[in-house]
Amino acid sequence: MRVLKALVVIVVLVGLAVGFFVYVPYGPGSETFVDILPGTGTLGIARQLQKTGIVRSALAFEALVIWKTVRGHGAGSLKAGEYRFDHAARMDEVYDRLRQGDVYTVTLVIPEGYNIFDIASAVAAAKLGTREDFLDAERKNTELIAEWVPQGSASSLEGYLFPDTYKFTRHATPILMLTTMVRKFGQEARRLGMTPDKVSRTVTMASLVEKEVHIDMERPEVVSVFENRLAAGMPLQTDPAVIYASLLRGTWTGVIHQSELKSDSAYNTYTHEGLPPGPICNPGVAALQAALHPAKTDYLYFVADPAGTTKFAATLAEHDANVAAYRAGMKH
Repeated sequence: MRVLKALVVIVVLVGLAVGFFVYVPYGPGSETFVDILPGTGTLGIARQLQKTGIVRSALAFEALVIWKTVRGHGAGSLKAGEYRFDHAARMDEVYDRLRQGDVYTVTLVIPEGYNIFDIASAVAAAKLGTREDFLDAERKNTELIAEWVPQGSASSLEGYLFPDTYKFTRHATPILMLTTMVRKFGQEARRLGMTPDKVSRTVTMASLVEKEVHIDMERPEVVSVFENRLAAGMPLQTDPAVIYASLLRGTWTGVIHQSELKSDSAYNTYTHEGLPPGPICNPGVAALQAALHPAKTDYLYFVADPAGTTKFAATLAEHDANVAAYRAGMKH
């Protein structure tokens, strides 16, 4: 009888201990990161969690993993990666996070029309690296777009870093981020039916359109203007390309000066006929679709109206009237 009572007491005590270690919340009161390297065993992970104050006992955590595995609850190994903890939690919750691979990531938003300088600044703002390191990497790793641009003909990844919302770990390198963005471009390019022989021209055209207008339904008409001007041997005279030339030189002040309109940069579409030598930003799907499927028009000019939409014209006289109306509207 005494033995039975002793066993009952032991079972109760073990149950209380299990309940205490597994179900009573424990953990840091402030932000704590735990970086679990690939190949780390269960015991190593358990000890790391105890050392950083995430669980009370490494032994209890290891026992929980064994128990979960034996019972078939959440079968599967614990995932490597960096985890963020900022409040007390039950041990089984910690286990579930590691089994599911709920690693900590930083969100990086790249809007349509961002150029490489904008993206580099966004990377720096997200604390994923320095602006300089990102720009250096994008210049040195043009082989990433070898599928789309002949090797050696590109000096930048501009145009091929697809606008999207990305999630990276804090340890993401510039080359990893660039590879991810280029891979996303490839997926979208293939979905749109783009072929390597035309992709460079398409992306360059789309980048101009992306910067010129922000209303999707107007973009095919803007492309038609550019295509008509090219066919007529007229310079495109698009300000965003002039601005990009200044950005490349590091002289952009926020205002286009007469000297920039007369610069000898190949991106200066006032002094050079044809398309710029490459994209001036990273266009989104709508701009790419417009470049692939331009409208059929006789337009040679366009200008914004006071309401923010675009007025198109086939003749210079009509265009001058649209410009005059725009200027008059801006005074009111």
